[in-house]
Amino acid sequence: MADRVTVIGWDGSPLTAAARSALAAATLVAGAAHHLALPEVPPGAERIRLGSVDLAARRIAGHRGTAVVLADGDPGFFGVVRTLRAPQHGLEVEVVPAVSSVATAFARAGMPWDDAQIVVAHRRTLRRAVNVCRAHTKVAVLTSPGAGPAELALLLEGVHRTFVICEELGTAREQVTVLTSDKAADHAWRDPNVVIVIGGSAGPASPAPVAGPGGPGGGWIGGRDPGYPPAVRGWALPAREYGDGQSERPQGPGHAFGEGESAGLRAAQLARLGPRTGDLVWDIGSGSGALAVEAARFGAAVIAVDADPDACDRTAAAARRFGVQLHVVHGRAPYILEDLPEPDVVRIGGGGVPVVSACADRRPERIVTHASTRDEAEAIGRALAEGGYTVECALLQSVELDTGAWSERDRSVVFLLSGVQERREASR
Repeated sequence: MADRVTVIGWDGSPLTAAARSALAAATLVAGAAHHLALPEVPPGAERIRLGSVDLAARRIAGHRGTAVVLADGDPGFFGVVRTLRAPQHGLEVEVVPAVSSVATAFARAGMPWDDAQIVVAHRRTLRRAVNVCRAHTKVAVLTSPGAGPAELALLLEGVHRTFVICEELGTAREQVTVLTSDKAADHAWRDPNVVIVIGGSAGPASPAPVAGPGGPGGGWIGGRDPGYPPAVRGWALPAREYGDGQSERPQGPGHAFGEGESAGLRAAQLARLGPRTGDLVWDIGSGSGALAVEAARFGAAVIAVDADPDACDRTAAAARRFGVQLHVVHGRAPYILEDLPEPDVVRIGGGGVPVVSACADRRPERIVTHASTRDEAEAIGRALAEGGYTVECALLQSVELDTGAWSERDRSVVFLLSGVQERREASR
């Protein structure tokens, strides 16, 4: 095992005295090509081109001598330190950090970043990184080959954002470019790069500092959740909190009446959907926008679909009030669904078996809907089962009481159906 392992972060600036001292004593140096070309690397040291960090860690573990690993930025922030400290390698490391590439990118943009979400985009995580960009107004994306600015822009089609693209930070070839997301796919970008993705209906439209919830001085917690601070405390709020204060019974085609928007049913639907950061939720038949907004408040990206233009307006207004990002689509399911990006979970507010079958064909992890009668529930359950889902059904009854007279004010009875793709969930 190596006698000592020092991890040195490098941000393009001259190495510190501690970093130079560690390098001078190194008998093995691992890093990218531009790291190994630094003049401070001892000419007699064994050199390892850092491709697979796990493979490099195994070679370091078998080395007798003093090892140094060079990495860009802060190596403890989405960097090599985590892999090197994995129990199977048995390495004890010392870290000499540098300014992280994310901090440098925001500095180049002249923006605060305590309120930013930070994600890493690889080929396998690109879609989830894009969903975070849909759901939040300020996101820093650490890219990789095949999951860079162009790929982000292509998957964000239809969602307007501003990109601040920082290429080769800390080098003589450093370049910062600001452009709209629809233009990013037209360029070839140099690796490595960091992309700051900003904008949205509740956020900035250009790379300018934005005051946090605490006012011009900023907030008190990093990477705040969407909709913070909440306009109203709590979840599964009455539908009047999301609309104009009138009846909870939505009007117009494309979604259920009354029980389809009750707070109790919505709470049960959200519990079964389990929306989370990185997910894309379809809310088909958005009505007042209540479920769409609450799913977004969990950090998920949400596409709200409704055939009624008034319902689309209500949903957009509710999103503005609660400060969350929604993509509202006016159209009738199942036809409008063909052009939407792949969902993780789906809530169906109306449309019956044809819409359920169309959603099942897109293979989301979970589909949740409701029915007013047992016959309708059985038909939907069969459609889910034929689509490859394990089906659950519960009969929900809620009674709203007038607490002045303690008399019944309203009663709702509905069948709650959910379908789960167990194989896909087990593989995640």
